[in-house]
Amino acid sequence: MRTLNNHNNSSTGSGQQATDNMHTQHIPVLLQEVLKNIELHKGDIVLDGTLGGGGHALAMAKEIGNKGTLIGIDVDSEAIKRVENLFVSHKVECGRFFSQNNFRNIDSVLNKLNIREVNAILFDLGLSSDQLEVSGRGFTFQKDEPLEMTLSNSIKDETLTAKEIVNTWQEGNLADIIYGYGEERYSRRIAKAIVEGRKFKEITTTQELVEIISRAVPSGYRHGKINPATKTFQALRITVNDELGAAREALDKAIMYLNQDGRVAVITFHSLEDRLVKRKFREWQSEGLGTVITKKPIIPSDEEIRINKRARSAKLRVFKKQ
Repeated sequence: MRTLNNHNNSSTGSGQQATDNMHTQHIPVLLQEVLKNIELHKGDIVLDGTLGGGGHALAMAKEIGNKGTLIGIDVDSEAIKRVENLFVSHKVECGRFFSQNNFRNIDSVLNKLNIREVNAILFDLGLSSDQLEVSGRGFTFQKDEPLEMTLSNSIKDETLTAKEIVNTWQEGNLADIIYGYGEERYSRRIAKAIVEGRKFKEITTTQELVEIISRAVPSGYRHGKINPATKTFQALRITVNDELGAAREALDKAIMYLNQDGRVAVITFHSLEDRLVKRKFREWQSEGLGTVITKKPIIPSDEEIRINKRARSAKLRVFKKQ
């Protein structure tokens, strides 16, 4: 865990600048809506379970002021470095603690800090611009990259990757995840094409997979509104990172660490995540744990979508503990 106080990191220089120049501009989704609905105050303790590009964390840090504390978590060490630099450049005054970890482990992170209660928790379940554009781990089908799709930038022998899935899993299992996690109607055709394709050559790059998918689906679907590889890539990413399992576990732990009147906010980007959050919040409310603040999910304005097209599928739900 990296621990930063208000003034202990002033490192700058050409190395950092060169690295920063490789990053994309991160635009936090539904930022004002998040701030309005989690109702932060000076001196609050807030946890950002998915730091990403750091836009939400920076805004929340400014809300809680120099007497507040922000805990940030991300499985990607590069994301933590970017946010550290962002906080230094903006002269953030609050106390902060950054941990390289999966957000499903918020309990171990908070326990190490001896923090028993927090005022607010945010989970932004989308990929950051850096993960999509410059990570080189195969999240986007618009570039030819290694077929990894792991959110962590540390890949070990035991790390599950998209390459392993498409080259070793049985056809039926492939079809099941593509349909179940990607909601792809041509899942069986795509799974069959993947299995046929790997007989001749191991599938190692995103472009190779895109070409297989494109050949597998009907011509009309191939030229539709979205790229025919979109849903398969989503399914593989969810499987590699156990995203739904992690979200479910993180929410179960989050409610235990919220103080009275504390709020948890979740930004989702596809229907499976949104349904999971919706059901969990309703379950909490029925158990008398608190109130669902967002009866319907908050979605981006037309203006935000115009500025940031990636925001178009975002949904925000908020729950208040009593």
